Amino acid sequence: MTETSFLYGAHVHANGIRQHYLRYGGQGAPLVLVPGITSPAVTWGFVAERLAATHDVYVLDVRGRGLSETGPDLDYDLDSYADDVRGLIDALGLEGCVVLGHSMGARIAIRLARRDARGIASLVLVDPPVSGPGRRAYPAKLDWYVDSIRAARRGMDAEAMRRFCPTWTEEQLRLRAEWLHTCDELATRVTFEKFHTEDIHQDLPHLTPPALLMVATRGGVILPEDEEEIRGLLPKIQLARVPDAGHMIPWDNLDGFCAAVDGFLGAA
Repeated sequence: MTETSFLYGAHVHANGIRQHYLRYGGQGAPLVLVPGITSPAVTWGFVAERLAATHDVYVLDVRGRGLSETGPDLDYDLDSYADDVRGLIDALGLEGCVVLGHSMGARIAIRLARRDARGIASLVLVDPPVSGPGRRAYPAKLDWYVDSIRAARRGMDAEAMRRFCPTWTEEQLRLRAEWLHTCDELATRVTFEKFHTEDIHQDLPHLTPPALLMVATRGGVILPEDEEEIRGLLPKIQLARVPDAGHMIPWDNLDGFCAAVDGFLGAA
């Protein structure tokens, strides 16, 4: 984190729970970044620093992750997640904001915009799992998440994390090893199951903000036939395929990720 981009971390009570976020930049239109299933906000710092060149960036610790509230008494479904983001936006008084979601976060952004798009200027949907009832399964395996969370809970270093994320840099591995234990196993299990039982396709025709679908060219999450279906449901959606990138797009090709975001937001 650089002194010029990272401003602070804070908590806010919104949608009935404690939510934690990190703020970067402070200038420009607000951008709310919603990470994936086991990505605490701090692990997105290197991405937020780049986005903060043009936006006031808020990176959320989704419930059950990082420093936000967790526990078996909470619900871990799309409606609850979406209401959390709506509560955060309202509590912070953000207007005209970009909602950028990765993976699980992109599914949350879709449900949020379907339920209540007030104050949302645009959506950036980064490689959302397109699994759902009667659909192709999400290609990642639950054991990968559970095994790595349990190892982090016992304590692990960057080298031990490399077994799970072999292409990442030392800094990226260190941060994940340090923070992965804050991802609740129950929240992860429930969310992974709901990747296959909750349907985001029903939401797509109802989205009104301009939207970008960003696809990892070697991620295997969104296939050409999925792109075609999504375009059929939301014809105005824009598409960006990021080369040389797996599902964790910025970790593989940060420049390509930022170019896709900048190109869409600049045009919008």
